[in-house]
Amino acid sequence: MCARRVALARPAREPGDVTGSAPSGPASAGKPAAPSAAGGAAGGVPLATARGRWIVLVTVLGSTMALLDSTVVNVALPRIGEDLGADLAVLQWTVNAYLLTLAGLILAGGALGDRFGRRRIFVLGVAWFAAGSLLCGLAPNAGVLVAARALQGVGGALLTPGSLALIQGSIAPADRARAVGLWSGFGGVGAAVGPFLGGWLVDGPGWRWVFLLNVPLAAVCVPAALRHVPESRDPAAHGRFDVLGAFLGATALALLTYALIEARSGAALVTASAVGAVLLGAAFVYVERRRARPMVPPDIFASRLFTAVNLVTLCVYAAFGGFFFLVVLQLQVVCGYSALASGAALLPPTVLMLLLSARSGALGERIGPRIPLTVGPLLCAGGMLLMLRAGPGAPYATDVLPAMVVLGLGMVTLVAPLTEAVLASVDPGRAGLASGINNAVARAAGLLAVAALPLLAGMGPEAYRSADLFDEAFGRSMVWCAAVLVAGSALAWTTVRRPRPAAPCHPQCRTHCSLAAPPLEPPAGGTGSAPPPAA
Repeated sequence: MCARRVALARPAREPGDVTGSAPSGPASAGKPAAPSAAGGAAGGVPLATARGRWIVLVTVLGSTMALLDSTVVNVALPRIGEDLGADLAVLQWTVNAYLLTLAGLILAGGALGDRFGRRRIFVLGVAWFAAGSLLCGLAPNAGVLVAARALQGVGGALLTPGSLALIQGSIAPADRARAVGLWSGFGGVGAAVGPFLGGWLVDGPGWRWVFLLNVPLAAVCVPAALRHVPESRDPAAHGRFDVLGAFLGATALALLTYALIEARSGAALVTASAVGAVLLGAAFVYVERRRARPMVPPDIFASRLFTAVNLVTLCVYAAFGGFFFLVVLQLQVVCGYSALASGAALLPPTVLMLLLSARSGALGERIGPRIPLTVGPLLCAGGMLLMLRAGPGAPYATDVLPAMVVLGLGMVTLVAPLTEAVLASVDPGRAGLASGINNAVARAAGLLAVAALPLLAGMGPEAYRSADLFDEAFGRSMVWCAAVLVAGSALAWTTVRRPRPAAPCHPQCRTHCSLAAPPLEPPAGGTGSAPPPAA
């Protein structure tokens, strides 16, 4: 289990830093302080102490900010479009500007935390995310909103990898599994409340408060982190960071996204963007193959299981991304639901994941990932096709709820086993890297689906303003999403095999509720520097 894995001896650390444990001396880099009574020995901070509880609270607050953003913003999209006079492309960019920088930089965020200090990068990410949120809330027009969303994504990429890594790097080894469980459970509650809260804010104070809500959360999180969370880093992280690889990957994604969203215009710039995306993608592969310390080491794909599970991830999360982008528009534009009602309509998948993820992970541990990764996408495809019944004036109990329940059961079936298969497909020391790549693949899949699905379904720029036009295009979109899920199921059945040895159920998978990406595993350097336990 990742929360019980213990690293071997580490090199001497800098004053004020820990490599997975609480500082026995200084409280922060370069500042002398008395040893923490809460921290105890160099093995870490006990969870039962006040400081241990503060560490969990800080990480929950930080991760909840990013987790809420992946759900509540979709609920606000129709009102944003109405208020700013925006067409469908602007709504796509409102989602994708955030996903673009997040997906492109999330691996960089984890690496920067390992090298320069996880608390430092986490705090920077929270502050950056809050600044982007404030700018979103005050945005006078669509252009500023999209730019601010991109800034939010940068903050999310800095804070998201560090949230769980701070627990792994600070809490005493014996308490880490329980701390991760608390982190995951409270995060799950936040995810479940998110759509409901977003709908209430949109119908009440207004859509801008969907973003402004992050500011007071950050105002609590940042000073608490600086006061209570010890600094930690990976002493093995050295050398230059792969800036070129990060730039090429993110830029290729940006150009491809632009080409897909603006394809209807037929402009020469669209063609140039598509060609540029292909060329930069090829350059990214070339650079990563030849760098001494690449951001994405190509040899990790030598594992057939790792490659197969990431292909399944691409299919599954592309369908999820497209579905959750369009379903809220369908519920509000076509079915006539309020923002609050449409947000509440999304609760079943999250609640089911909150309640049943642990059992799904245990089942996957017993029978292997092949069957869950085959059956889960088929259930999700069935749920999306059931949404074809949700037309004008559709009653929730008979036309929407069954679809959401079937979709939620499919997500429960596949998400935890998918993550476990990723972690089991590589050496334990590379589990953090493998998880980061898988998480980035999922977010990139959602990004591309939001860009491509309206094009494939024939949605015009003003489609979401007409209930009849949108209803027809939504039906075609659900067929596309279901087809992609069936393809993912077929991939799983033909390519995924049981890892040897079978992976245990990791704590962060046991109460996983994010609808946008699988859970992250912290890097091996975050597992502590305490000596191995006696036999």
